[in-house]
Amino acid sequence: MTTARAVPDGALGGQLGTRAPRDTTFHGSDPDTVAASAICRATPTKCQARTRLYKDGMLIAEGFPVEEISDHLTDSEVTVWLDLRDPDPDDLGVLGEEFGLHPVAIEDAEHDWERPKLDRYRTHLFLTAYGARLNADTGELATSELAAFVLPQALITVRKDDGLDIGKVTDRWDASPDLARYGVGYLLYGLLDYIVDGHFEAVQSLDDAVEDLEDDLFSNVPKDLRVQRRSFELRKSLVLLRRVVIPMREVVNTVMRRDLHIVKDDLMPYYQDVYDHVLRATEWTESLRDLVTTILETNLTIQGNRMNIITKKVTSWAAIIAVPTFITGFYGMNVPYPGFDKTVGFAISVAVMLGSAAILYAVFRRNDWL
Repeated sequence: MTTARAVPDGALGGQLGTRAPRDTTFHGSDPDTVAASAICRATPTKCQARTRLYKDGMLIAEGFPVEEISDHLTDSEVTVWLDLRDPDPDDLGVLGEEFGLHPVAIEDAEHDWERPKLDRYRTHLFLTAYGARLNADTGELATSELAAFVLPQALITVRKDDGLDIGKVTDRWDASPDLARYGVGYLLYGLLDYIVDGHFEAVQSLDDAVEDLEDDLFSNVPKDLRVQRRSFELRKSLVLLRRVVIPMREVVNTVMRRDLHIVKDDLMPYYQDVYDHVLRATEWTESLRDLVTTILETNLTIQGNRMNIITKKVTSWAAIIAVPTFITGFYGMNVPYPGFDKTVGFAISVAVMLGSAAILYAVFRRNDWL
């Protein structure tokens, strides 16, 4: 077994394709050891591979050599899962020859940043989807791309980076062993359910971040710059999440089509639940995007109101100061006036200045100009 080369994290900051190295999954697990029991010790691929074998609704083997998969598939009661971690074109070429996969599907699996979709070919389906996770500190959304080939007796997953925790997917399969008798439909359900739940977690994190942003918006201490920067980051993340979540409606809806013979009648309620979660995540994402836009507009309005209040107060103080300035300027013209060169004249001028300032202050306070 060879360890997969350093792989990117997934899209950051609202744009598919901007990646950064990572050494843990979105759940903090070690990518080298997740689903350890399924890791192959012998594989013709240079990348790390995982295998599982189900028969008659029972998990009977894990971590068996990839070369044995074609032998197992001669039994119609068998379902196989194969996972490749960051394969190169040669690895995917081996995969295509072993399972007779369409060259266009292989090409899509090689390319990064494909749109979430489900393509139909004569012998199999090709699925692209993204796991997602929000960085609560920065407001950036990281995505992890996954491609899957859905065959009548096999599910092949191709992970292009280490963000998506494949160990959590196997745990989800193991949590519902009674569904294993439904074959590939059961494996695909566990995979889609995990991905969609990840979208829900990301939306929930975004909702929490938006609530914190609302608190900053109406804070007694102005945080205009932080609100603007945070709003911008969250808006970018919501745009990216929207690109990831909305196409999943079509993906799940297509998988549920009866002419594909993937989802059996007993599994249909489970897929309906996944589809309902997809719709809710989509609606939630849309509402949050509108809310962030409203916060940005409200922040600009609040800044304008604060500026108006400041301008009003400064103008009022300028008016108060203008009256004493006028009186002292009049007395400074060096011409005789009543009380000129007498103490009583100075006292009267001071009294007039203080009295006029006090009257103006009282009037401005009563009208809420100060």
